[in-house]
Amino acid sequence: MDQKLFMEWRSLYSSNWGRPDLMRFRIRMRDPVEGEVLERAVARTMERYPYLRVELKRDGEYYLAQNDRPVVVSHGLSGVTLNTAASNYHLLAFSYQDDWVILDISHAMTDGVTAYEVIRTFLFYYVSARYGVDLPREGVRLAGEPIPAEEWVDPVAARAADLPAPGGGQLPGALVPAQAAGLEEDRQLTVFSIALDEAAFMGFITAHKGSPSTMVSLLLSRALHRLFPDAPEAIRVTVAVNQRSALKAPLAHQCLVGAAFLEYGPEMRAWPLARQAAAYREMVFAQTTEEAVLAGLGNQVGLAQMILAQPSDPARVATAAAIDDMTKDFTSATVSYIGKLNFPAAEEYIRDFRLWTLGSGGAIVVELSAVGGRFTLDFTQPFASPLFVNAFLKELDEQGVAYTLQDVQPLETPDVALPWKN
Repeated sequence: MDQKLFMEWRSLYSSNWGRPDLMRFRIRMRDPVEGEVLERAVARTMERYPYLRVELKRDGEYYLAQNDRPVVVSHGLSGVTLNTAASNYHLLAFSYQDDWVILDISHAMTDGVTAYEVIRTFLFYYVSARYGVDLPREGVRLAGEPIPAEEWVDPVAARAADLPAPGGGQLPGALVPAQAAGLEEDRQLTVFSIALDEAAFMGFITAHKGSPSTMVSLLLSRALHRLFPDAPEAIRVTVAVNQRSALKAPLAHQCLVGAAFLEYGPEMRAWPLARQAAAYREMVFAQTTEEAVLAGLGNQVGLAQMILAQPSDPARVATAAAIDDMTKDFTSATVSYIGKLNFPAAEEYIRDFRLWTLGSGGAIVVELSAVGGRFTLDFTQPFASPLFVNAFLKELDEQGVAYTLQDVQPLETPDVALPWKN
């Protein structure tokens, strides 16, 4: 079934060479990966997700066309360029090496909520076959079962006319970490991976009546203030918001991510951590009411339509770039937490789980994953300097939160080939 594009425009036109808008899920299994078992598991998995087996085509305007070619499984950690012959023109692909399995998927197609569904399905088929175990089926989408129409329908396009009109005004500028630290010439995309015991960290969070995303945002805000106590710009962290509840579309597969803005105002900087956590929690609550989320969606629709209204692909790319630059200027960092993977029977066979993404305009992004009894915080940033990560780790030290800095790596992902790239 072909799919019209709607909210995908910004992601597609923002996806530049070397900085593609995609998600890279890195799953380290307990044992070396068996390639043939993996290929069969991927093939079976993708039977369940026909709306993700698509390619970008054009007939007057771009759309996502059904793609019946196999989803590619390649050997090696590099992966393949999406939307090319190497990926069978799919916008997702799997790869593996040693004990690592990787899923690369375009953020234009979907977000982490649906990607987690795909990963649960994949783990069911791979772990079952690789280890000869009988995994529970509850909560796992499996091939052969009916696929509800609600998984296909784009809930934003369906009710775009009823969404609030884009609001006026703009947030004042925020502290931009790379600029504040003079790191504009440090252009090595880098990811720092931090592991924490899930039970211990949740105990700390609960004691302060927070949530994983608000607590990480708060500690990161404190770290930024530690580094730049006299900065005149606002310290503002963006928290990713799942828009499905406000849209009453829990099964929708599209990329449905909004934002809540948490500002570390001068009046709260002398408060104890618990009071700061309460303030951040109140900010999130105020910005995640149905009315607020739908208003944010109205703004996102306005941006997508602004891009689409441009007369040519180069003009659309330029407009998307201008929007990204604007985004970079009013947020200091982004924190995203999809939630627990919630497949403990399969998680027993996972040693490590990472999620790498790039932020709009090259901002710092912290992706939280809760898999196999631990949290992993992947700091992705457009520079190699450990300045901000070290300041964040100092906050953990001062709060008595134990952690492990697992590794530091260049942020390497495959690209997404698009017709307007040259």
